[in-house]
Amino acid sequence: MNTAVSTEKAPAAIGPYSQAVQAGNTVYVSGQLPIDPATGAFAGEDIRAQTRQSLTNICAILEAVGADMSKVVKTTVLLKNIADFAAMNEVYAEFFAAPYPARAAFQVAALPKDALVEIECVAVI
Repeated sequence: MNTAVSTEKAPAAIGPYSQAVQAGNTVYVSGQLPIDPATGAFAGEDIRAQTRQSLTNICAILEAVGADMSKVVKTTVLLKNIADFAAMNEVYAEFFAAPYPARAAFQVAALPKDALVEIECVAVI
């Protein structure tokens, strides 16, 4: 059975999807834009601030199911500009420890609300 996961500590879904879905012991976290749930605005204008907020949102969603970043097994990072990869990666490394999750990262033509980054993940709890 699939169960929607929701927390006020992360931005509400802006469409017909859930912040995350728990299916058994697996949690699928939807792509998180760098929106500060307290203000509804981007956390900053640069890739570091936006990456930090996207990952903070993921932390909050995982916390809602009693998990944390150590339970993440796979992430996907969407970047507006692949030239931001190194700066994104520096912040990303602050949120994970070995063994690191598998990851894909690539540039996309555009992201919702003209964000610089969007990150999704899969975690096992």
